[in-house]
Amino acid sequence: MSAVSYYTAEGLKKLREELDQLKNIERPKASQAIAEARDKGDLSENAEYDAAKEAQGMLEMRIAKLEEIHANARLIDESNLDLSKVLVLSNVKIKNQNNGMEMKYTLVAESEADLKTGKISVTSPIGKGLLGKKVGEVAEITVPNGVLKFEILEISRE
Repeated sequence: MSAVSYYTAEGLKKLREELDQLKNIERPKASQAIAEARDKGDLSENAEYDAAKEAQGMLEMRIAKLEEIHANARLIDESNLDLSKVLVLSNVKIKNQNNGMEMKYTLVAESEADLKTGKISVTSPIGKGLLGKKVGEVAEITVPNGVLKFEILEISRE
């Protein structure tokens, strides 16, 4: 049994699009590659056929994994989220107590995390440490380099 994953509407849409792409475009391409390789003759010494079969196997594994994730995906109802503390989909402005640097992150599901766009996973050490904190509280987060202290400056939803 796989764990339930929570998604934003945007994240769930991306998951569905990727699954559709793999099933409706990539799967027929893989079948076509196998057919073309099979037509080239002796299968016992046909590296192209072996490669096409292996690629198809990898594709089917990816499709199965995405179908499992999709089956266990739940859409987050943003209207019921508490704005007073850090939760999934919170935009959090934090201040590193060690160096005074301020950062702004959005906490999202693991599959939607993208540090370049400021989205961190709620399952990451920092994400876990921030969950449930309120403005003014200090989150002490243990990371491989030691302990980081972040003061929660602001919590919002956008």
